[in-house]
Amino acid sequence: MSNTTDPQLSNKIKWAYTALTVIIIWFALVLQFSISIPAYLSAGYTTIGTIVQIISFFTILSNLLVVICLTVLLIKPKLAWGSFFSRGTVLTSIAVYITVVGVIYSLLLRQLWHPEGWFKLADELLHTINPLLFIIYWLAFVPKAGLKWVNILPWLWYPFAYFIYILIRGAVTGEYPYPFMNVADFGYVKVTINCLLVLLVFAGFGALYVGTGKLMSKKETATA
Repeated sequence: MSNTTDPQLSNKIKWAYTALTVIIIWFALVLQFSISIPAYLSAGYTTIGTIVQIISFFTILSNLLVVICLTVLLIKPKLAWGSFFSRGTVLTSIAVYITVVGVIYSLLLRQLWHPEGWFKLADELLHTINPLLFIIYWLAFVPKAGLKWVNILPWLWYPFAYFIYILIRGAVTGEYPYPFMNVADFGYVKVTINCLLVLLVFAGFGALYVGTGKLMSKKETATA
C-alpha cells in the first residue's frame, strides 16, 4: 500500500480495513463474553472468577491486544499509545502472537472440542478469522523497514509471562486453560518442556515475520 501513487486513497483503504477489522474483533469478543459468562456462572463460578477464567485464555488476551491496538490507531493515533502501537516492531510482535493463536488451535486444540451455535461462531472468529484479518493488516499496512533479528527475543517476554501466570494460577486453583499446560496430567517437567516448545514456535514465527519484513522492505526500496 505504501507504493500507491495516491496516498489519500491508500489512507482511506487502510482506515476502512482497520475499521472493519476492529468491528469484527470487538463483535467476536463481546459474543464470547456474553455466552461464556452465563455458562461459567451456571457452573458455580463467581462473577470475578468467571471474568478471570475467560481472560486467562491466551486467545482472549491476544485478541484483546489486537483490537485495542487497532482501535487506538483508528481513533487516537496521535496520542502516546497511538505512537507506541504504530511502531513496526510492536505491530509485528502482535502479529506473531495472534498467528500462534491460530496455528496452535488449528493443529493441536481444534479436535479436542466441537462447539455449536454461537460458541462455534465465536470460536471461528477468535481463532481463524481474526488472526487472518490481522495478518493481512500486517502485510498491507505495517512498516517493516526497522525490523531486526534481535527483536525476536524480547517478543518472547509476553508468552513467557503468560506461562508463568498460568502455572501460578493453576497451582492455586487447579485449573489450566490448555491441556498441554495441565500439571495434574503431565507434571511440571513435561509442562515446562511443552511451554519451551511453544516458545520456540513463537520464536520461529518471529523469525518468519522478520525475514518476510526484510524481503518486503527490500522490494519496496528497489521499487522506489
